[in-house]
Amino acid sequence: MKTEKSTRPYKLCQQILSLTGINLQRQTLIGYTELHLVPTSDAQFRIISLNCKQCRVYKVVINDNFEAQFQYFDPTLEVCQLDFKKRSAEDFSASHQTALRLVDPDNNAGELKIRIPPEASYLIIKDRPFRVGIEFSLEQPNGGIHFVSPKVDGAPTEKPSQMFTFGWQNSSRLWFPCIDSFAEVCTWKLEFTVDESLTAVSCGDLVEVVYTPDMRRKTFYYSQTVPTAAPNIALAVGPFEVYVDPQMHEVTHFCLPPLLPLLKHVAKYFREALQFYEETLGSRFVYSSYKVVFVDEAYQDISSFASLTIMSVNFLHSYVQIDQTYITRQALANAISQQYFSSFISRQNWNDAWLTFGIADYLGGLYVKKFFGNNEYRYHIMKEMEAVVEYEQKHGGIILDPSQSPSPTVFPGSVPPPKAIENQFHFPLDSVHTVSPEYVEVMRKKAHLIIRMLELRIGYQMLMQVFNKQLSLATAAAKKEFAQDQWSSMLISTEGFTKAIHTVTGKDMAAFIDQWVHVAGHAKFTMKFVFNRKRNTVELELHQDVGLSNSALGTKRYMGPLVVALQELDGTFRHTLQIESNPAKADLTCHSKSRKNKKKKIPLFTGEEVDMDLSAMDPDSPVLWIRMDPDMSLIRSCEVHQPDFQWQYQLKHERDIVAQIEACRALERFPTKQTRLAISEVLINEQAFYRVRTECCFGLAKVTNMLVMSGLPLGPIGVTLTSYFQSLFGSITCKHIIKQNNFDNLQHYFLQKALPVAIATQRTQYNVAPTEVMNFLTNLFKYNDNSKNRFTDAYYRASLLEALGETVSPVATAMIGTQTSSDSLSRETREILEEVSRALNLEKLMPCYKYVITVAALKTVRRLQKNGHLPSKSDLFYSYAEHGQFLDVRLAALECIVQILQSDKKREDMEFLLRIVETDPEAYVRHCLVRMMVRQPPFKSDAGRPSYNQLDSEALVNRLWGLMNSQICNDARLRCDIHDLYVTLYGRRRPSCLHNAPLFSPLFANMPSMKRPASSTFGSRLDFERGIKSEPPQMIMEETLPESTNILDVHSIQQIKQEW
Repeated sequence: MKTEKSTRPYKLCQQILSLTGINLQRQTLIGYTELHLVPTSDAQFRIISLNCKQCRVYKVVINDNFEAQFQYFDPTLEVCQLDFKKRSAEDFSASHQTALRLVDPDNNAGELKIRIPPEASYLIIKDRPFRVGIEFSLEQPNGGIHFVSPKVDGAPTEKPSQMFTFGWQNSSRLWFPCIDSFAEVCTWKLEFTVDESLTAVSCGDLVEVVYTPDMRRKTFYYSQTVPTAAPNIALAVGPFEVYVDPQMHEVTHFCLPPLLPLLKHVAKYFREALQFYEETLGSRFVYSSYKVVFVDEAYQDISSFASLTIMSVNFLHSYVQIDQTYITRQALANAISQQYFSSFISRQNWNDAWLTFGIADYLGGLYVKKFFGNNEYRYHIMKEMEAVVEYEQKHGGIILDPSQSPSPTVFPGSVPPPKAIENQFHFPLDSVHTVSPEYVEVMRKKAHLIIRMLELRIGYQMLMQVFNKQLSLATAAAKKEFAQDQWSSMLISTEGFTKAIHTVTGKDMAAFIDQWVHVAGHAKFTMKFVFNRKRNTVELELHQDVGLSNSALGTKRYMGPLVVALQELDGTFRHTLQIESNPAKADLTCHSKSRKNKKKKIPLFTGEEVDMDLSAMDPDSPVLWIRMDPDMSLIRSCEVHQPDFQWQYQLKHERDIVAQIEACRALERFPTKQTRLAISEVLINEQAFYRVRTECCFGLAKVTNMLVMSGLPLGPIGVTLTSYFQSLFGSITCKHIIKQNNFDNLQHYFLQKALPVAIATQRTQYNVAPTEVMNFLTNLFKYNDNSKNRFTDAYYRASLLEALGETVSPVATAMIGTQTSSDSLSRETREILEEVSRALNLEKLMPCYKYVITVAALKTVRRLQKNGHLPSKSDLFYSYAEHGQFLDVRLAALECIVQILQSDKKREDMEFLLRIVETDPEAYVRHCLVRMMVRQPPFKSDAGRPSYNQLDSEALVNRLWGLMNSQICNDARLRCDIHDLYVTLYGRRRPSCLHNAPLFSPLFANMPSMKRPASSTFGSRLDFERGIKSEPPQMIMEETLPESTNILDVHSIQQIKQEW
């Protein structure tokens, strides 16, 4: 849907939005909007296309004097209208893509088409604005607006009733008529009338609050003078507590009344992040005011709009929480960075979304680097790269901007240039409303990595100058009122960003953009090397796994520079290789001689000199270890083959935490006493980063298990996990009695959580947990004392419950269909169940923060079921999965049910899960549940062959097809989730469980007919006669609302003609 220049013959310069009848109990609103349009040429046009979904339109007027006729046409209400028999995912994707193009605002299309009356045609004059006013209403919407209301009767001040708008990218059309495009910016005047006890929070500056004469209602007037796109407009209404930042008065926070103490604790992080971004970007905050609203049942964790952020209430916490502090601070930093690049500078269209995603997340990464340290930042980059590589190798390469084909690359020799890569996914890539939500999430991470790669190529300071230039141009354009031609500086595109880099730095990055933005995939390297003693060189062979094999899915051939770092006896030496062939070979000259007569201190890349025991290395080789792409300057996966003693040196003496974690994971393939000793040394090293030490906990447990399985004695070499835990946290006189909790040392806190879980993974030769491990964990529960600790121990106790679950091993005979009693359970199982029951009962009396103990307890019960110690029943999880429970508890219970469904294939479980997907009021829960079912499907039909599963039935096909085809038409994210699930279960073609004969699907038997009379379709005479069509649309039928007129609903795609 890439359009460099809008095909729309007019520009939007201002919009007024007034919502007067906001009723939280009845979930209705009545509103009026007025769009000020400026024709961009002298050519006459008859039709105005706007976006509008699920709103009931009553009247459209031009300049308050001329009533206009209009038609409503939304092909996404029912994507596949005619062919109910085939029901293939391929057909749905094609029809979905076509339907979205028909209402795409960037193609001058929309659901609402307004015909300008002939008597008003004289108003269409170039550069002279005219006004289009629309009266509309909305009742019980199933998308775009979420009402959080208690089921019992009560005023909003007595119960935390609230409402807020949301959307999957550009979805403002779901609650008011607009041009729902990020590329169409304008100024706004916003008016919201609510009950006297409520507060309305929206974008822009609050101008005034006016009470009605009877003092029962009040109107909030907001003015957004910064040109803003409609998708960046939002609203939240509720009985909020208002907290103005005492040191930054332009920042205001809102939350429900009981949460104000938590809000005050979290608010200081906003001030900290705002100041950081102003200093980093060299620019003041882009808006004159900033508002943050914390709501319950949020659509997503962070929803950024112009000068407004709507966040989940689950980010709030007190000072006693340790784990949540890191999560909340990073989330707040990301929320503010999105104000700069997403809300203020928005994208030209979907193909340019990678820029706003990537720059915002890159700035959030700089915040992590500044306040959490470089080690945490590099760990964050490593995890994002692993997520991107894992997704691409499983599903296919991600193209950040598919609108342009890359310049052909000329390979040396006779290798032909690569052909354009076809779309490997089951969904079109040209709209955010068709791609998988998981794709969008990973795409955001890849975009972040691309921006960081750009920093490594042009330099940090130059990249900041590029950002500053973008912000300066946008700020200057925003100050020019009614200068629509210059507001384009507030939009960012791939081409414009590339030119900006060239303007600021003088460097042409077109080749880089072609290689990483317009081409899918990542590089996949495998490196082997040998040391040539005679020439004192390292002979490298670098192989790239590319081709059509499954192992090469999502990969691409990389050509360009690649850094290889050799750690030698005389220091670290970096070599830049130019990769031009596959496989690529290179000889790297060593700068050091053999270790004979050499000093013992070895210089590292940090300049530090350390003592090393060199007895394990080859006496003729000066190479201690070798690394590929140490700066993570490419999106790649690396597999380095080197001996175990080099991995041991790398783990113990390398100062880069990414290299240490890679070495720890690699050493799991070498279960020797020397490996165990090396991991132990890093584990007990107080100078090592805590994430490396926690990685070593689990690495040591795995190596120990493999040694035990092989029958080799462990010997006295190294420490055991239990003894190390007792040395850190045991009392002086009796080691098995744990000291009172003291979490002041954060490194020890995270170790104290990780060590019991790692200890629980230890096994005997018979693959069962040793008895002493169970006794050790029982003592941890028994002697846990948090009475004098200033931090909560909820997460620590949850980790102990997780450790209990890790001790469980599969039984020889599973308990299937048997009556469970205490006598039928083993002693270990009874002890685990006692601790779990005690934790759940205590949680009901004294709930902990975010019910983390309940979550851990449910997962432990499920682990007992999975390993055959308990009957696999879902009854316990049903009650915890129902609406009303805390979000994390619900998700944990639902995941357990999904696992049971995958193993036991029970129809009642499938029915329960589908009921949640269809009717649950929390959109985020529905989204997460479907993603769980995609990851752990109950069955799969392979290559069109039947699965012979009792769940695989025509009724299930009809149900899922009905959901994604029509029933959830107002939640694009959930629709794409269901599409992913449908493809996972049945593939891209027609489900094999359907009969070959023509079918009449009972799913559609009670649906209203989508056929229209000849006079009500686009293929017929379009005289825009006043009146309601013969079959009224399924919209608001409230008798108290004014009668709707002038509506013509059209649903037949096949009869659309060129008249529009």
